[in-house]
Amino acid sequence: MAQDIGCSRGGRTSKVHAIVDEKGQLVQVVITGGQVRDSQVIPALLEDGLNNPLAIVGGKAYGGASIRQRIADEGALAVIPSKSNARTPIPHDKNLYRMRNIVERFFCKMKDMRRLATRFEKLSRNFLAMVHIFAIRQWSIESTP
Repeated sequence: MAQDIGCSRGGRTSKVHAIVDEKGQLVQVVITGGQVRDSQVIPALLEDGLNNPLAIVGGKAYGGASIRQRIADEGALAVIPSKSNARTPIPHDKNLYRMRNIVERFFCKMKDMRRLATRFEKLSRNFLAMVHIFAIRQWSIESTP
């Protein structure tokens, strides 16, 4: 069975790559080994379509030309800052980029669930199931008046 546990400088680890909507609710998730670069996962995250987003906000790791083109092909605006060593920096909307904190808050809430923060689940499918259970709990919390 696949475990999606890789070795990085910090030891054996996994990464959760996620897309959330404007409310901070999970839309798409992929789990990889810790050594996998963020930019390698974007095709898997975008392959199912995202219901025509107006903009996609991402960190500097997603600033490559091919990723920007993929986002443009989706019909969305790429709100991604350029790396500090970029030869030709690409401007981005700083007001829209502030919405990136929605993703960061999602991961912060996810780490409050001890089972996810320490990855109790050995198999990748079980760990992914726990992420889905967390997302369902968040949907139910957000939707209650």
